[in-house]
This record gives sequence, C-alpha cells and structure tokens, in this order.
Amino acid sequence: MKPEILVMAASPSADVMAQLEQYFHCHHLWQQPRERQEAWLAGVAPAVRGVLTTGAIGIKADLLARLPKVEIVAVNGIGTDAVDLDATRARGIAVTNTPGVLTDDVADLALTLLLSAARRLPALDAFVRDGSWEAGKPIATARALRGKVCGVFGFGRIGQAIAARAEAFGMRIQYFQPRAIEGVKAPRAESLLALAQSSDYLVVAAPGGPATHHVVNADVLAALGPQGTLVNIARGSLVDEAALIVALRERTLGCAALDVFADEPRVPAALRALGNVVLTPHVASLTVETRHAMGQLVVDNLRAHFAGQPLLTPVK
Repeated sequence: MKPEILVMAASPSADVMAQLEQYFHCHHLWQQPRERQEAWLAGVAPAVRGVLTTGAIGIKADLLARLPKVEIVAVNGIGTDAVDLDATRARGIAVTNTPGVLTDDVADLALTLLLSAARRLPALDAFVRDGSWEAGKPIATARALRGKVCGVFGFGRIGQAIAARAEAFGMRIQYFQPRAIEGVKAPRAESLLALAQSSDYLVVAAPGGPATHHVVNADVLAALGPQGTLVNIARGSLVDEAALIVALRERTLGCAALDVFADEPRVPAALRALGNVVLTPHVASLTVETRHAMGQLVVDNLRAHFAGQPLLTPVK
C-alpha cells in the first residue's frame, strides 16, 4: 500500500509529479479551492504520513498537530525558516531540504540582478520601448563593476558561488557571517555593518529565521550609502522593507535589486513605484533543470524514508 502524503504545492517538473503519483498516494492541497481546504484537510489528515512543501510555504505547528501520523516533511527548497522545527523535533518528524542542486542558478540570478542594477537595464529597456532613444533624449551613464567591492552576507555554497561570479567581473570580494570559513581567500568583515560600509554592492545570501530577521536595517542601508546597491536573493525577512523604501526614496541608498520580499507575493506599492529598484518574483531557482533536480531530490528523500533507508539531505 502506497504511503499517503500531503502535497502543499506542485513541482514544475511533469516527471517529478508523475513519480509522486507512482510511488505515493498523493493528496494535493494546492488543487483545492481556498474556501474548501479546511474541510478537505479534515478528511485526509488522519492518514497522511508525509508532507511535501516548499521553503516559502513551510508548515506550522497547527497543521502538524492535525497530522497525527506524519513522519517526514520534505521541503522543496533550501530554506526551512517557514517550517516549525521545534514542533517537528518534538515529535521526531524527519525534515529534508534540497541543498546544492540550486546553487548555480541562484548565484546566476544574483549576478543578473547586480548587473541589471549596475547597468540600469530596466531603465534602458524602457528608454528604447517608449521612444526616448529615437527622440534623442539624454541617457544617464552607468557604473563599471571592475574594481568595485562585492560584499556577500552569508558565505555558504550560494554565497561562495556568487563571489566566484562577481570576481570574474573584476570585483573585489569580502564577506560576513558569524563564523569565519577556513580555506577561502576572501577577507571576512568584523560585522554586517562593517561589510556594508566597505562594499559597493551588498549581496544577501544568508538564511532566514528569527536570528536574521531585519538584520539588514536602516543602519546597514545607510552604511552602504547613496552609491551603494543592495541585492537580495535570500529571504525578504532579512531586510527591513520599510527602512529600505525610505532609503531608496530619499536616495540614502543608491539602488536595490530584489528577488524576495517580506510578504510574498504582495510587494508594497511604494517599492514598486520606485525607479531605483529592480524586482523579480522569487525566481532564482526557476529553471527547468534546477526545478527538476529539486523535485527529484524531494522524491528520493521520501522514497528513502519510507523504505527505511538513510535520508539523502536531512535537516539537522
């Protein structure tokens, strides 16, 4: 008999979805209209042994409490800050995520955002489309990347991949995270504030959660300064969004390039109205190849668990 799992969100990979149906009895919450989800959950929850969720959706203690037989939560993503890990640990529920397989694509988008901000690509695209170029209007100059300092906050797999790409553009690298990393040539700043003070571009690649909530605050933004650029491909919760809007509006921060936001998919109108910000809809890992690899790792973890085998990528 197939193990019953609760699927909180679909994978873009048709092959992954087919494998889920092949190996498990799937209950697809994402297919249910919002107004019917509570009643629908009441009917399926008692038999659910596994949950497939995403880093953004996670799972809270109240839903876990409704799943008396759940044994594993498989997260399709790196971040687990939306998962109530205290609740899973208290019940001995295994948690897995998908590290490694999305590193390159996330790092690629970080550099895409950085370049888009530095070379003003959205504004230049609009300049051509609205006829300004044909009308002979002046074009504002951009800034070169070579010789500039790229500060990376969070120097794990993704942070180091971002640094390697920035270095290829002639940028100088430094980083900050609480623990120094042995064997890397990039210097470590004494604090996030010190990193911002000495950086032209500050790329946020640290994990979310209570420890990093609003750690990129008004002081950090002021330290980055009117010529500085903030790039965030981590979690919206790391940045004080209200302080960011003020800094961008008053030009005490030069620019921001953001793939993540505090209350996705709701992005403040004040932020959307600003011309010195580049916005993308949390798509850093959204390539065919990476989303398939992430989904495959989720399937493999679920299969390993229900076969009594070691998990491939357990969350400690």
